This record gives sequence, C-alpha cells and structure tokens, in this order.
Amino acid sequence: MSELESIFGLEGGLAKHTPEFRSRPGQLVLAQTIEATIKKRGVLVAEAGTGTGKTLAYLVPAIMSGAKVLVSTGTRTLQDQLFGKDLPLVRQALALPLVTALLKGRANYVCHHHLERLQDDPEALRSKNEIIWLRQIRQFAATSNTGDRAMLSSVPEEADIWSRVTSTRENCLGQECPHVRECFVYKARREAQEADLVVINHALFMADASLKQEGISDLLPEADVVIFDEAHQLPAVATRFLGQSISTGQLQDLARQSEVAGLAHAREALKWSQLSEALTLAIKEWRLACDWIDQTANRRAMPDDILQQPECIAAFEALCEALDRLLKALCQHEEQHPDIAALARTAQTCQARLYLWQQVLLLGSGFGTVSGSSDMVYWLENTSQHVRFNVAPLSITEAFSPDKKGVQAWVFLSATLSVKGDFSHFVDRLGLADIDTHRQPSPFDYERCAYLCVPSDLPAVNHPDYSAAFAKWIFPIIVQNEGATLVLCTTLRAVERVAQALETLYAENDLQWPILRQGAQPRGTLLTAFREQDHAVLVGSATFWEGIDVAGERLTVVAIDKLPFAPPDDPILQARLKACRDKGGNPFLEFQVPEAAIALKQGAGRLIRSEQDWGVLIVGDSRLVDKPYGRALWQGLPPFQRTRQAQDVLDFIAARRSGI
Repeated sequence: MSELESIFGLEGGLAKHTPEFRSRPGQLVLAQTIEATIKKRGVLVAEAGTGTGKTLAYLVPAIMSGAKVLVSTGTRTLQDQLFGKDLPLVRQALALPLVTALLKGRANYVCHHHLERLQDDPEALRSKNEIIWLRQIRQFAATSNTGDRAMLSSVPEEADIWSRVTSTRENCLGQECPHVRECFVYKARREAQEADLVVINHALFMADASLKQEGISDLLPEADVVIFDEAHQLPAVATRFLGQSISTGQLQDLARQSEVAGLAHAREALKWSQLSEALTLAIKEWRLACDWIDQTANRRAMPDDILQQPECIAAFEALCEALDRLLKALCQHEEQHPDIAALARTAQTCQARLYLWQQVLLLGSGFGTVSGSSDMVYWLENTSQHVRFNVAPLSITEAFSPDKKGVQAWVFLSATLSVKGDFSHFVDRLGLADIDTHRQPSPFDYERCAYLCVPSDLPAVNHPDYSAAFAKWIFPIIVQNEGATLVLCTTLRAVERVAQALETLYAENDLQWPILRQGAQPRGTLLTAFREQDHAVLVGSATFWEGIDVAGERLTVVAIDKLPFAPPDDPILQARLKACRDKGGNPFLEFQVPEAAIALKQGAGRLIRSEQDWGVLIVGDSRLVDKPYGRALWQGLPPFQRTRQAQDVLDFIAARRSGI
C-alpha cells in the first residue's frame, strides 16, 4: 500500500481526524495524479466533479512533497476557508511540521499611515456611518495581529472607507513610512517568504504576473508548485489584471489628497487649492461631456463612438492637461515629504493610463496599434458615480505561456474545465503547452437523486413576456418544494422581472414565504438568510452562479432562466469574436458555446452538494434541446434523469418530501 493509499484509506490519518471523512476512490486517484505531476514538475489540468473531495486531494500530495507550494483560490472567502479550516485539518492528520501563511493583496490590509491621515482629516468622512466605522477600524488596527479587513465584519466589505485606510502600490511610502515596522502588508509578505505553503488568490497571482512584465517582483515568494483551485475563473481574472482602468473617482481622490498634502507640507510653494480645483473642474466637465453614453447599450462607449463627439474630445484634452499640471507640481516638491512623493507616483500612473487613451483616440480606432500592441480593446463605462476608462487584452496567454516544465509544477483544478470531456477551450485560453489532463467524475448518483427538466411549453426566451411566464411555470414547483429554491438569471433585469412576477404570484395566493432578491442586500447577507430562513427563494444573477454551497433540504430546486451566453455587447467579447472571425473561425461554436457550457455546469453544480442531497434542475431555455449546439451543453451536465413535463417534477418532489 502506498503512502497516499494509507492516508486516504479507512484507517488512515484523514479518517482518524475527520469524523465526516469517507474514503473515495476518485479522490485517491486524483491525489495520485497530482503527486505524479509534482514529482516531474509538469502541468496538469484536472476536472473533479462535485463530491470528489479535490481540496484534500491536492493538499495532501502538495504537503507531502516537501516543496514550496502556492495554493491560489478563486476568492478571498475560499482563501479564508482553506487557511482556517482545511489546512489545519490536513496538518493534524499528517502530523507533519508545516509552516503556512495567508497572503492577500495590499488592499485587504489596514494601512497605519493612511488610517492616521484619515483621522487627521475629518472632512474626508462622508457620513455618520463612516465616523463609526473609522472608530472601529482604529480599534481593530490597534489589536489585530494581521490587519486583515475580513476579520472586521462590522464594517461592510463594500464600504468606500476601506479604500482610504488601505494603501496602493503607488501611495505606499515603503521604507520611509513611519509605521514600517508594524506594517501589516510587510508582515504578511515576510510570513509568506518563510512558509512552506502559502494560500493566495487568483487576483494576487495575476497582479504579481502583471508586475513581473514591468520588471517588478515583490508580491509573491518563489515556489516549486503552484496549485490553482477554481481554475475556471482564471481567464476572467487574468483579463482584468492584465488590463488597466482608471476612473474619475480615482482622479477626484488624487485632487483632494494632493491639496491636503501640498498645504500641509509645501504650503508656500504653490497654489495647491487652485491646482486641485482645476482638476476637479476638468473632471466635472468631462463627466458632463460623457452624458451621451447613458443612451448607449449598457452605458458603454468605444473610441470610435467618442471620436464622433467633439465636446467629449475637448473635455478629455482639458482633463489630461489639468492632470499634467498637478503632476508637475507634485514632482517638483516630492522631496519635501513622502506623502507628496507617493501622490506623484499615483499621478504618474494615472497619466500613463490616460496616455494610452490619448494615443488610441489619435489613431481613431479601438483596435489600433497602441504601444506596440494590436491586441488590446478600449472602452468607457459611465455609471451613476463615475466614468471609467478601461483597457484589456484580447489574449491572456502571455501570463501562462512561459515554459515551466522542470522548474515549477502547475496544477489547474475545478469542477468545470471541460466541454463534454474536452479541455481544449480552457487550455487554449491560457496558452498552456505540454500538459496532462485528468477528469474525475462526481461520485454522486444523479440518475437516482436528481432530475433535469427543460419545459416544453414556455415561450421563446426573446419573447417580451418570457420572464413572467418562466416565473409562473416554476411557481407550482416552488410551492410543492416548500421554497428551498435558487433562481439563477443571466441578467440583473431578469432578476427584477422574475422576482416581481413571483411576488405577484405569492400575493395572489396569499403566500408569505420570503423572496430574497440580488441587490436588496449584500451577497453574504442574502446567502445567510437563504440558509437560515424556512421556505426561502433566492433570485440572483452572475455572482450567484458559483461559490454557493447549501447542502440538504434548504436547496432542492435550481431554476435557470436562460442559457448563460455572455452578453453580446460586452466590449472584450466583441473584440475576441471579431478576432476569431478574422482568422476564419466560427466564434459562436469555438468561443461562446464552450463558455456557456462551463457556466451552465457551474450553475447546475449548486444543486447536489452531498451524497444525501436530492433535487431538480430546471432550465427554462428550450434551446438546450431544440438547437444542435444544445447537445454540447446538456451532455456536459451530470447524468440527471430528464423530463420536459412539470408533473414529473412535482411527483418527484412529492415523493422525496414524503421520504419515499
């Protein structure tokens, strides 16, 4: 018996230290495959169906290898779970000395210097809540060992005050900071350098990769093994971090902070208030000149659209000039105080990002040659609070294509990486080469415990009354199921329409059960309510398609309104589809269908989370069975029982609810 067989066996260390542990043949096979990849420093792309136990399957061989390991997860929440729950369990089961560390991006750690600055500038507090939150953050910073904002749940994660009490790479004072000895970021990085295994997230990995392209390497320690959990998220994260963005909100903060720092440390040198006010006015004029974007699809505009707006071009030039004047002033006096030097670096970054836009607008094309690259896409977003400039790469292969064989082992893991067992879409997106693939099916008995229903009597998904008809169709099933339903929509507009239709049906039938709607409360609050409230229905969009684990009878129906094709007006998608067509390819079949297949598997994966679970997956979109490409989508799903009739679903739920 091998060491792995012993550890994962019925009498092994995991079984002895984990009461709920069950020996799973698929978990052992996956662990052995990962062990082999680590030994030869290879690249493995592996799909592990729900219930395989992939976390233990990669942690055990990684720890036993004795190598320096980075484990990258999809979200900070998964990071915390892995570090606080899974790793201590494995460390105890293996009885091995293991030093672990948790490392996040600097925006997750309270900065003593910026906290102090905010305390000294009470006018920067924008509400009574911020006064309360600042007091709580001060107390937290004084008592915390890590400074990790995730540990302070009383201040909402999305609260804007966090951006003012944390640092960025540009405004960090580094060794000149008076608080450098107690800096939470430096402490976390030192611990990561000394650890055997470091838990990071994809965003931090990609931030490190993008900095390395600039010749900077100070975020992550060198490692022998990199394991990407929830690897299906990597393409989206990579696209975001290999691109650039800057908003009018960031420019407004720069203007205000420059005025405060200038008056405090170089008052007599320049008229800081005038410089700040000039940039603030230019920002205001730019936003007014962008009002026309509100009338475009999704409030977005491409460079070609902007070129048709002379007022917009003039306001943009004035914005760049105002920023240039402020930058020159900051650079002239940066030696007078570290705060001014940090603001000069921030202004330089802002200027560099606007310079790309200056170049592309002069070229007159959103896909023109900018800074030597023909593979970037540019677009503006106009929101209720700011205008954001965006630049993103069409290809992300540069971050993953270097030959790592024999140097690092890379392991990519997820429950959703293949399309009908084919990994080529994921592999091609990342530009991986010389890889091994492995597919471990879920151990759950879907043919016994679950149904897939595609209604035969709903209107086409593009019908104006589709959302209302979908809600009406699932309503009797919700009643029979006593709530316990997750409704997944492909757009926020559909969330509103479906939730409103359900509320009307509830009122007509005097039903008092809770309907939880995305947007009404923070995501975490909604999920907690869904887990705790009886008869609850949760209606959500993209953010709820993955990362939700609700086992048992709190969730026994997942209803999906439409196939999750990405919105066609997304600028990056448009550019990638155009690039595919230009090469003679079929962008729908080569790109959109595989992306939808993976997203559909993610949504379906919310249903069965344990061996005791049962449930029904409803997909209202008849294209799943009516269109030729639908086969590629449903064949990628687990082997559910299948039906198109509501009565089959009602009978199945009734039998399960009665314990038959």
